[in-house]
Amino acid sequence: MKKVAIIGAGPGGLSAAMILAHKGFDVSVYESKSHIGGRNSALKVGDFTFELGPTFVMLPKAFEEAFALAGRDMKKYVELKELSEMYRLHYSDGRNFHVYFDKQKIEQEIVRLFPDDVGAYARFMATQKIKFDRLYKCLTVPYMRPYNYLRLKLLKALSTMDIGRSVHDVLSKYFKNEDLKIAMSFQAKYLGMSPWDCPGAFTILSYIEHQFGIYHPMGGVHKICEAMQKVAVEDGAKIFLNSHVKKILSADGVATGIELADGTVVETDHIIMNTDFAHGMLNLFAPEERGKYTEKKLNTMKYSCSTFMLYLGLDKTYDMPHHNIFFSADYKKNVDQIFKDKIVPEDPSFYIQNASVTDPTLAPAGKSAIYVLVPAPNLSGAYIDWEVEKKVLRDKVIALIKERTEMKDIEAHIEVERVITPAEWESGMYVHNGAVFNLAHSLDQMLYLRPHNRLNGYKNVYLVGGGTHPGSGLPTIVESGRIAANLIENIV
Repeated sequence: MKKVAIIGAGPGGLSAAMILAHKGFDVSVYESKSHIGGRNSALKVGDFTFELGPTFVMLPKAFEEAFALAGRDMKKYVELKELSEMYRLHYSDGRNFHVYFDKQKIEQEIVRLFPDDVGAYARFMATQKIKFDRLYKCLTVPYMRPYNYLRLKLLKALSTMDIGRSVHDVLSKYFKNEDLKIAMSFQAKYLGMSPWDCPGAFTILSYIEHQFGIYHPMGGVHKICEAMQKVAVEDGAKIFLNSHVKKILSADGVATGIELADGTVVETDHIIMNTDFAHGMLNLFAPEERGKYTEKKLNTMKYSCSTFMLYLGLDKTYDMPHHNIFFSADYKKNVDQIFKDKIVPEDPSFYIQNASVTDPTLAPAGKSAIYVLVPAPNLSGAYIDWEVEKKVLRDKVIALIKERTEMKDIEAHIEVERVITPAEWESGMYVHNGAVFNLAHSLDQMLYLRPHNRLNGYKNVYLVGGGTHPGSGLPTIVESGRIAANLIENIV
């Protein structure tokens, strides 16, 4: 059996691991932490369970297809619960936009809140279906040569990709009301980008949510990684925890093995790198082995935003939706402060997951696990002392929660608390620049121009995760694992 060493047990690495193990490869996964999942792992604080990162599943067929390639029915491993109210959007003037999966209900909400845009939603969904149907096929294959742009499926998709337009530009063709545009464009944050800069092709993100729904895996989104680990191990894969990979060993463009922190050398036929891309290039390869990805090149690439995280275990439950987004009074200014000025936002927008309203396994009876995410600048701008800003921003967010949500008395009910800043994403989670959504998805960092699924200059080193094609987001990260597995299988 050909040996495959996978560095990192995140969703991309585990996706590749279960597929390759099922195909008969000798798979070993090396994870530096004491648990699997990477940014998709569970965060345990006292008796409460939180998601470290992603909080919902969109496009479940991407996951189901990966499990099918491993010979499994995902439904037997993970229970997905569809959310009838996908999320509640709250504007600063007090209006709530309840975004339902049911098309009739969401049309009624648009009539109620945005009467000038009645009919626009249906037109948007109809054209985005064409875009999605064509573009999705382009995300399932690698782009490692310039001539890959001549694939018929990509040529058919080009006319729908809105090249040269931003997400906000595209939405302006359909909708008049700025608040409705915000409701259909905040998904650009899933890529860590501003809707005013994110390429127009990514309007498919809002289409995917509205067309296919969003889901909560019972027990938490991290259960998907646990399921992939289970499948991989069932087919013979070995998962090594607390096993930090120090470097990749190679000669003349061929990787020969990996060296662990304790000096152990593991020989292998193929290597899959499931680390943060820039962190992996800077730490697993000597400078002369990085090819075009020099330190200078990595520092000049474009990165996503970061996040300021607040995990709160409360001794109380609140009657509020599962997913909630609270927009600042001047959303454009808020976004610009994060992406252009790269300063701590003065009036932050924030997201709250109240998962305990759906899933009783995350907190003890009568209590709730509250997850708060505040988009924040990455670390590539002027220095921000996050040790100082940590308490300031935490207190500001708590005050906003008390002011704008049902949780008026939240501070009196906090039983446990954990905060993660952009600086801690970098120092503790090995995320370069604290850019939790990895490389930005600008036109000059997409498809062939993104780090390739097989690393440039190497015959047997493969990339998975948000830093390679197809990009950030759980479905595409899982897809990157499938692409890497397919490349290895076809080479062998």
